Amino acid sequence: MPGILLTPAAESVSSATPPRAEPAGLRVSPWLEFLVVGGATLLLFPLSWALQRGFGADPVLLGAGFLTFHAAYVLNDPHFAVTYLLFYRDVRARALGREVPFAQRLRYWISGFVLPAALVTWAALALALHSAAALGWIVQLMFLLVGWHYVKQGFGVLSVLSARRGVSLRARERQLLLAHCFAAWAFAWANPSMPAGEFEEKGVVYWGVAHPRWLELMTGAVLAASTIALGALLLRNWRRERRALPLAPLASFLITIWSWTIYSRIDPMVQYLIPALHSLQYFYFVWLMQGNRALSEEGPPRFGRSASTRLAALALSAWALGWLLLRGLPALLDELLVPPVQRGGLPDALGTTPYFAAFFAVVNIHHYCMDHVIWRRENPETRFLRAAQ
Repeated sequence: MPGILLTPAAESVSSATPPRAEPAGLRVSPWLEFLVVGGATLLLFPLSWALQRGFGADPVLLGAGFLTFHAAYVLNDPHFAVTYLLFYRDVRARALGREVPFAQRLRYWISGFVLPAALVTWAALALALHSAAALGWIVQLMFLLVGWHYVKQGFGVLSVLSARRGVSLRARERQLLLAHCFAAWAFAWANPSMPAGEFEEKGVVYWGVAHPRWLELMTGAVLAASTIALGALLLRNWRRERRALPLAPLASFLITIWSWTIYSRIDPMVQYLIPALHSLQYFYFVWLMQGNRALSEEGPPRFGRSASTRLAALALSAWALGWLLLRGLPALLDELLVPPVQRGGLPDALGTTPYFAAFFAVVNIHHYCMDHVIWRRENPETRFLRAAQ
């Protein structure tokens, strides 16, 4: 598949000075692209069924849990951290630059400064007051927003990869696709219905809100209606105009919505792997955007470092920051500030790792909101995701 080709700005060039050739964009096999943006899920289901049939469910799930626990160090944690590296680079220009639309600058201020200040204050007060209930509400907010984050990323995959193939989403298609995304998010959160009760996350025991049966049924009906409406529109476009969205991007979108979000529990081994698949999908677009930006700046007038060097530096920085935010710093604080449990005793509702729980929830929520700013069309950097066939 042709990669992204960077389009130079129009300029006046004398006949004595030939125009500089723009570097070709990053290129990748269409099959490999499909696998990294979600298609690998289709291979994991038969693999899981075969492994569980051959070795039994318990050993397979134990192995999957062990694998994903350690894979988080090189996939999940860096995927959170790289968002910080992208978001806060050139912070002055993004927050104050007049070339950025006002609405985008406002989003940047809210997601970059107001929201993290509020989240950190909330978590700090919960820890200072020794309130598992207050910390539990942050965890519940994280679980509420994770579905929004997944479906929005799925929509972005479809939008960007379709554009790379020369197909732009029409206004009506965008509306129905987004409606389907939000309906999926609502149903995934409401399903399954359950009463209020005690739950545990990262050692914190909190009282979770109820998911009533009527909410599950209502969101399920909305999801069904959005599915029918979207399917009818795509079918009508095909029958009347022979126009169809590209198959691979559409399949990646549906995998993200239905397999990773709505029915993520359908196979326990695949469920373990969904965060890694999501992170891999995310890294692909970071690689496209930052790699093509680096290629555009290798030659004159910038003569920047090579694209491979810059991408390697970004990867190492993301790994180090991810370890610091989600492993090193919270572990140090838990070790220094949380009293040890007396022999024969039980930890209280905050558990033995409340700082780990607080960092995990705050970083997750902040990541979701920073993403909402980074990947919008108003961000000038997203021009490096444009395709030329």
